Amino acid sequence: MTDLTRLTIAEARDCLARREISALELTEAYISAIEAARRLNAYIVETPDKAREMAKASDARLARGEARPLEGIPLGIKDLFCTEGVHSQAASRVLSGFRPPYESTVTANLWADGAVMLGKLNMDEFAMGSSNETSCYGPVINPWRAANSNADLVPGGSSGGSAAAVAAWLCAGATATDTGGSIRQPAAFTGTVGIKPTYGRCSRWGIVAFASSLDQAGPIARTVRDAAILLKSMASVDPKDTTSVDIEVPDYEAAVGGSIRGMRIGIPREYRIDGMPAEIETMWARGADWLRAAGAELVDISLPHTRYALPAYYIVAPAEASSNLARYDGVRYGLRVEGTDIVDMYEKSRAAGFGAEVKRRIMIGTYVLSAGYYDAYYLRAQKVRTLIKRDFETVFASGVDAILTPATPSAAFEVASMATASPIEMYLNDVFTVTVNMAGLPGIAVPAGLSADGLPLALQLIGRPFDEATLFRAGQVIEDAAGRFSPEVWWA
Repeated sequence: MTDLTRLTIAEARDCLARREISALELTEAYISAIEAARRLNAYIVETPDKAREMAKASDARLARGEARPLEGIPLGIKDLFCTEGVHSQAASRVLSGFRPPYESTVTANLWADGAVMLGKLNMDEFAMGSSNETSCYGPVINPWRAANSNADLVPGGSSGGSAAAVAAWLCAGATATDTGGSIRQPAAFTGTVGIKPTYGRCSRWGIVAFASSLDQAGPIARTVRDAAILLKSMASVDPKDTTSVDIEVPDYEAAVGGSIRGMRIGIPREYRIDGMPAEIETMWARGADWLRAAGAELVDISLPHTRYALPAYYIVAPAEASSNLARYDGVRYGLRVEGTDIVDMYEKSRAAGFGAEVKRRIMIGTYVLSAGYYDAYYLRAQKVRTLIKRDFETVFASGVDAILTPATPSAAFEVASMATASPIEMYLNDVFTVTVNMAGLPGIAVPAGLSADGLPLALQLIGRPFDEATLFRAGQVIEDAAGRFSPEVWWA
């Protein structure tokens, strides 16, 4: 049999059901792979003993014929998710030593469905970043390399550890979160599939908050089918999260492979930005051709307020971060640096605990919320957000079923290559993704080809609220046409 870590979730599930492999054998294969791949820095904490214990329990259930939907499937968990008794630090010094006495709703759902936890995955500090270089544990290394180059590349962010681990066969799938593109952009950079579901589809309870009106959990996986399997387990209504929505979670896997004949796919003219590489434009056109060949109708659409989305996002998100991160004061948990008085202690603890990017965003957020600037910046950004949402509503009301765009403006770039650049250059990586969060819509990134340097490129599909099933159907068409892409192993 092939290397067990190369099995998709769907394949592993079937092998486990037929008793061709055991959950413990599958878990041991991943534990060995993780140990051989520490060069990638994808995992912050490995939990092999816990994984083995969970795998043995899964084998017992399999033997009794009581398998649950994810029985024995080994997963990696982004460090933003609280896991009971296990390091949960949001990759920040300010949460040093925090081991929560509770479990996030999303991870609790996964364990209830039989999944196995391999460990906690690296990420940008407090999910603030587009390259996974702001982590206090150092950058994650993308398992992909450009042709004829040994330069380390970023995996994207903030869910870079999740994307890199899935791409490098260090877990069968991973949890991730998306505030402005943090699932879709790293998936695009690593040749994996990532879906940001509709806001409210997955509970935010037990997930360390960045921007509460934008944050949403979702999976990163190797295939569209695997992403559908994971989202089915992750999604739920939750009385502990008043923003979670009480709408039945459909069988997303059943949608995979369904026909898209007669579906209307919108191509937004505003996403043709100045300076976009020709290979991105070519991939976009090729993706439209694939969908047309499968029976979809491609229509030109306009989302006129797209140009304002990025600046509005970088007002709203830092404002909410400024509020959410005020709780990290060195008093109740996490890092504490003693001072001459309580104010001095606050200042020293926060100065030592937060990294440069987090400090930058807290200061931006505090500024736009301050007296005299609230109306000029924050209130205006929220009005723009309403207009962005209205643009999408108008398009969907016209009969468009989904929207096709590029996922990122480029392929993965080198680690530290933007160290001396303006922060705005880094923020531009989110230009195609932030609108989805501002409008609360679902979006999926699916690998669609390779760049001239042999690096993954992806297309994004944007859907109606709570219509992730349509994205899985259309996403499978792209995956079937483009094929699947894997990096050459150089790290083991």
